[in-house]
Formats: sequence, C-alpha cells, structure tokens
Amino acid sequence: MSSRDFLHKNAETALCEHFVAAGAICRLTTNSEGLLRAARETFPRAVGRASHFDFSVRLWVDSADQAQPPWPKPYLRGLDHLVFAGFDRGSSFLADLHSRRVIGRFSETMSTDRKYWKTIIFPMLLSVMAGSVGIVELHSSCVASAKGGLILMGTTRSGKSTLAFALTELGLRLIADDRTFCSFHEGSLQAWGMPRPLKLRPEAAIWFQALSDREPVDFQNGEPVFYCDPDQSLERGPVDVCKPQTIVILELQPTSAYRLAPVSADEVRDFIEADLLAETPQAIDRQADIVHSLLGLPCSKLTFGGRPQEIAERLVHDLVL
Repeated sequence: MSSRDFLHKNAETALCEHFVAAGAICRLTTNSEGLLRAARETFPRAVGRASHFDFSVRLWVDSADQAQPPWPKPYLRGLDHLVFAGFDRGSSFLADLHSRRVIGRFSETMSTDRKYWKTIIFPMLLSVMAGSVGIVELHSSCVASAKGGLILMGTTRSGKSTLAFALTELGLRLIADDRTFCSFHEGSLQAWGMPRPLKLRPEAAIWFQALSDREPVDFQNGEPVFYCDPDQSLERGPVDVCKPQTIVILELQPTSAYRLAPVSADEVRDFIEADLLAETPQAIDRQADIVHSLLGLPCSKLTFGGRPQEIAERLVHDLVL
C-alpha cells in the first residue's frame, strides 16, 4: 500500500451496520469494534433498512497510530461540495456533499474514545451532512413532554440551556442542547438531539442547587462551563426524538420579566435561515418543506428575566405542555 494513501482507500472495513441519524439512514462501515460501539450508543439502529441508505460513512482505524489525548480543537474547512474535518494529526474525515459519502481515518486511541465520538465527532459529522440528506439544523435547545416538543430558539446567551435545564426539573426530558436536528421521518416532522450533556455558564450556579457545590471545570471556547446531564449520567443511550409542538424565541432581559406573545412566521424564518449552513440548491430544496412545516407550528416570543424555575413554571402552564 502506498505511503501516500493517507485514507487507506483499499484497506478492509468489513464491519457494517445501518443507523438512523436524525431521520436519515446512515450506512457505516469500519474495521473497529470500538468505533462501532460508539455509533450504537449514539444512533438508533435502522432495523430492516439495509437495502436503502441516505448517506454512507467509511471510517478506517489505523492500529499503528497510537496518538494520545488530550485531543486538539477540531479543525473544519470546506471547498464547494467537499468538507474536511481534522481532529488530530492522523485523525480526520472528508465529506463529499454531492455523493453523500464520508471517508475517514482515525487513530486506535481516538476510535475507542466513545465520549469524544458521541459529543464531538458524530455531532460534527451530522452537522456537515444535514442539508445534503434533507435535515434542518436549528440553533436551539429542545425539551419534550408527553404532549410534544418545545423548541427554544435564540441568539447566543439568550438563556436556551438555562431555561431547558429548569424545564427538565419540572419533568420534561431534554432532547437537545444548543443544536436540534429536524426532519421528516415515517411521515411526520420530528426533532432530534444528540447524546450530549447540557452546557451551562458559571452564573447558572446562582439558580440551581445541583450546581451550588461544583466548580465549572470544563471549558467551551476558553470559557469555564458546567456540563450537566438531567438524566444524571453522561452514559445515557442513543439520541432522543420528539414531535415538535411549538417554537419559542427567547429574548433575555437583565431584570425580572415575563411576557409571552405570538410572533410572525417571518421572524421565525429569519432565525432559522440566519443559522443554516450554505448548501447546494438541491439541499436547499430538500430543507424547504421542513422549514415550511416548522413555520406552521404555533410560534411565540418570550421576553424574560429572573429566576429560571419561575419562568419555566409559567411557560409550562401557558403552553399547556
């Protein structure tokens, strides 16, 4: 094999399984049992769907590469329909958005870091491929009750994660923090998350007793943060999913406030489209029906400030969640 064949295109990746990735069927081939286990803990299995898939992922693990953590900050660059993601000197993937194929090479140690795959690599891969397979990625948090899902949209530092955490204290389950993937699956609009812990900034310790005796020892873009899992475990199962019931745009105020009012579909559309990645015309067409369905949901703007638990209680009452 040529030493220049970095991706080892002719190497065997005999292990093959199909998964449901935010409503799209992904065919994953690899030579690593550890990597396949990480995929099983991230995505539901696509039982009985092996004859059809929306995109393919081939990930070869080099047992001779023994790179060790801590892993550097991921590197992402795109050119036209090609997107490259680098995770270490010898670990990366290349996505072709036209053919909907992903090929990658990873070190032995990174392939067994299941938490890193579940929280970093797989979410990044899905973000890259979303538009090409008809998925809309929203800059939003999402929680759900038995009646349906609540999508919380807003700009950075608008309180999405804080309010989502307060809502989980009332019994709603966390679907997604910061990024929600929407698609049509089995004939209905659905919202999907990833098995990632919820991220809270240090000031959240003022409001939540569960954080009062902790220090924000994790870092996000150089800022200390708390990583919290409402299910009390970072080892929870594959992605969760719900049927969206309503959308709320958040507008955080420095003083105590609560005002919930209907908002126009145009304003919601602006929020959605402002954060969509640049896509091919074909991908935009695939996403259009999803955006249209999202805009058909009841939409409100919540202007709020103060104790998040009180805001959550009023929101649950007013939206009949």
